[in-house]
Amino acid sequence: MGAKQTKVAQPVGVTRAKYSNRVVLKTILGRSDGGLGLVGERVVIGGWVRSSKEETREPLPPSTPRAAEGVGKTGPRDVSSVELLQSRIPFFRSILKVVRRGNCHVPEKFEQVVPRPLPTSIALLHVGDGSCVASLQVVVASAMAPTIQLLPTGTCILVEGILGQPLVPGKHVIELKVEKILHIGTVEHEKYPLSKKKLPFEMLRDYSQFRPRTTTVASVTRISNSLTFATHTFFQNHGFLHMQVPIITTTDGEGFTEKFLVTTLLGKADKMEKPNTAKDSDGVGLEVIKSAAKEKAKLVEELKRSESNKEALVAALQDLRKTNELASQLEVKEKSKPETSLKTYKINFSEDFFSFQTYLTVSGRLHLESYACALGSVYSIGPRFRADRADMAEMSMIEIEMAFSKLEDAMSCADDFFKFLCKWVLDNCSEDMKFVSKRIDKTCIDRLQSMISSKVEKISYTEAVDVLGKVANKKFEIKLEWGAALTAEHLSCLVEEIYKTPIMIYNYPKEVKPFYARLNDDGKTVAAFDMVLPKARILLSGSQSEERLDLLCSRIQELGLPREQYEWYLDLRRHGTVEHSGFSLRFDHMVLFATCLTDVRDVIPFPRSYAKANN
Repeated sequence: MGAKQTKVAQPVGVTRAKYSNRVVLKTILGRSDGGLGLVGERVVIGGWVRSSKEETREPLPPSTPRAAEGVGKTGPRDVSSVELLQSRIPFFRSILKVVRRGNCHVPEKFEQVVPRPLPTSIALLHVGDGSCVASLQVVVASAMAPTIQLLPTGTCILVEGILGQPLVPGKHVIELKVEKILHIGTVEHEKYPLSKKKLPFEMLRDYSQFRPRTTTVASVTRISNSLTFATHTFFQNHGFLHMQVPIITTTDGEGFTEKFLVTTLLGKADKMEKPNTAKDSDGVGLEVIKSAAKEKAKLVEELKRSESNKEALVAALQDLRKTNELASQLEVKEKSKPETSLKTYKINFSEDFFSFQTYLTVSGRLHLESYACALGSVYSIGPRFRADRADMAEMSMIEIEMAFSKLEDAMSCADDFFKFLCKWVLDNCSEDMKFVSKRIDKTCIDRLQSMISSKVEKISYTEAVDVLGKVANKKFEIKLEWGAALTAEHLSCLVEEIYKTPIMIYNYPKEVKPFYARLNDDGKTVAAFDMVLPKARILLSGSQSEERLDLLCSRIQELGLPREQYEWYLDLRRHGTVEHSGFSLRFDHMVLFATCLTDVRDVIPFPRSYAKANN
């Protein structure tokens, strides 16, 4: 028989991280007693300083871990040798009187033999490690490390010490008395952006690498993480299979979106054709510039009418101004040099990486159909991209596709999924939601609860137009006519003033929905829907897909889409076609709704928008 292995006993109540020696702060501060049951435990913790101050205190007597399991919250505290000696002074005085009678020379005041230690400087650090809202108070004596290294906000520390109750009762019910410093990650205080208190979100966006160290963004991230887990839980529990769709694609997933082109040829002049044309020195003709100026002017007008962010409007105005200036300069050049012949470059995609044009995907639903038509029900979570100056360039989307299902099935699934997410946040992110309620919006918890209990109102597009047309004393900036897209103003009126509950609008005009949405019998509308929440936010968009080959081909031709790019998609109708439906949920907007923030850029870890991609 081999030697008997000895098991090392672990301290009661402390849970260490599996892949490091440190104790995650949530396991201390997240307890119902705030950590009091762990008094006397020796732990290693790591984190970043949120706030700090320097104090002068009487030196703290060394503590020892509790020796037995039976020491509880109210058990006796450890007694130092100094305290023990001082408590026996009356007894020693009695002995001295007896000795004095024997004419022995002994000092009159025995107390002077035990000198009182001098006060020392300590650093009080409030440390967080991202696992919870609360922070742990960490006490470090100046003798261990210069306080100038420890006090700056953002300093990283890894320390070992004993958990105990603060000498002065206050906000913290437990603190860590440091006995050993294992690591200090210092901060250049003057350059560190979070040194300033309460930076506005607009400024924080320029420092995406540091934003998660703020309490608000940390809470948003934990809520976002929980919603991701909830998504997998919901669909796995309902028999869906998870899969990834390609980021690079040859097709436009909707038929009318602005796409990002993927190429490796830009800047490689030796791989480009160089025809001579009468254009400006940058290879762009005057007519092209004028046409671009018109489009930019339209965009500016749309941004002014909508509730888009101010930064996008300012950027669009600057872009329009520059384009008009360039057009004016080209006109002057053409008048002075009417026969100018300059070079322009044309990309030869046959020599590109893929040998044809490819784009970043705007939607994964077309690719999901391939798997739904073989496996039944599938879902995907991932980034989607749109070259739209009025919206985010990169967004996280949850997309699903279900075989043998119709529009009503997709709407029912969307309703159940949304309510599941709301309940999950309330059940699993209680501390973070309390913080959101305190710091951002007092109504956030009540609003999520109302979403769970409320019935989603379902109305057709035609009904929505009729209802809006009958609203008394209401003039919309954009005149509402059947066939036009509903604006944020229209949606806000429907959700917040008329129905006062989330709504699903279905059977949209075919002109405003993707080409693959199934054509209804009236020939004018398609089986598509949007789910609209308060604050005029479209969270979900879905449809029943067109399974009839001839009608799908007609829609592709109507929109002038290159049919050769969709042959693989048409094959699904040629071979074993089936009714199927699905939807897309804008995940970032779900996080925005749950946290009650106002700008989606504040819930995206690294936001990408027009003219903004700084890391």
